[in-house]
Amino acid sequence: MNDSIMNQLKNVIDPELGISIVDLGLIRKIELSEDGNASIDMTLTTPGCPIGPQLMAAVKYHAEQVDGVCSAEVHLTFSPPWNPDRDATQDGKFQLSMLM
Repeated sequence: MNDSIMNQLKNVIDPELGISIVDLGLIRKIELSEDGNASIDMTLTTPGCPIGPQLMAAVKYHAEQVDGVCSAEVHLTFSPPWNPDRDATQDGKFQLSMLM
């Protein structure tokens, strides 16, 4: 089920970078209870990211679209801070390199 949620979250695009938050490595952990409640830990590219609330709302919305998920709670974490070299997928790193 976590793979289904992660696949759905690929639809959430960071509007500043134009890259999926999954490829950026912003999703840290997904836990799904037996009764269908998802708990999602995510980070942002910077702690002061002005679109943080919108990204969190989009993660909640998209997670709740997955069959079997009744509700989703999104929690922010900044420990450790986001690092594209460590956190981004290969595709995300490639897309980021195209922006530089």
